[in-house]
Amino acid sequence: MRAFIFPGQGSQAVGMGVALAAASPVAREVFGEVDEALGQNLFRLMSEGPESDLTLTENAQPAIMAHALAVLRVLEKEGGVSIRDKADAVAGHSLGEYSALSAAGAFDLATTARLLKLRGRAMQAAVPVGEGAMAALLGADIEKAEALAAAAAQGEVCTVANDNDPGQVVISGHKGAIERAVDLVKEHGIKRGVLLPVSAPFHCPLMQPAADAMAQALADTASPGAFLPVYANVTAAPASDAAMVKDLLVQQVTGRVRWRESIAAMFDAGITDFVEFGGKVLGPMVKRTAPDATVTSVISMDDIETLLGKI
Repeated sequence: MRAFIFPGQGSQAVGMGVALAAASPVAREVFGEVDEALGQNLFRLMSEGPESDLTLTENAQPAIMAHALAVLRVLEKEGGVSIRDKADAVAGHSLGEYSALSAAGAFDLATTARLLKLRGRAMQAAVPVGEGAMAALLGADIEKAEALAAAAAQGEVCTVANDNDPGQVVISGHKGAIERAVDLVKEHGIKRGVLLPVSAPFHCPLMQPAADAMAQALADTASPGAFLPVYANVTAAPASDAAMVKDLLVQQVTGRVRWRESIAAMFDAGITDFVEFGGKVLGPMVKRTAPDATVTSVISMDDIETLLGKI
């Protein structure tokens, strides 16, 4: 069994999608459709930068989605492969869940782009710059990370944001609490804590204003639901019903990304082959969680051709 998986923020880079667009009219169509939906030349920003603008949450989120779905659409339209036939489930890391839902038919491309633009803006606006922070805990399992977060909070928000794999957990919250946590890592048996260069403390209760904004936006968005099971970040369980999918996306803004648990659940359900579209970040996480799984990253035309020979 096979899952198609989609990366989250951090997968952006100036030049993303350029070679693919040069080689494929299908990819150019995807990027053009996203540009039209957003009323901006996002693909030019993806192609030329500047990196500081591409990294802005409101640009990075739709850009990463557009890149991943351009790769998928080239595979489908030029390779003659249907996701319905070749995947048994989909999943995405944080914003990647929107990419996964679009791939599985829950939202069309233009709607997904607009939702992510709004999500990026709302997440950035939820907490004033400088008040929040995130840190990666290396060599930490979830129990150690939770104990550290509780010790560092001291009345502020400090919580697990991403449970990525058995050795990497990300915490999020007030800047002071996150800095205290980094200082306390050795006392909690954690190898290292690294402050992340992010503009807001994602996936923690401080994001509630953004969750409220997404609740309104999703309520106003029609969806037929997904035609494949989508393993949701906040439950690590499959969902496909439209109302449930929307509710889970709202919860996801403030909730934990249970990526390790999602991969483990898919593997336990018989999914042993994982294909990542538009990035190379998730593959190593998958292997650390499910060492016996096969992982393929698909970004270029060569990658697409190689994948066509395997599926």
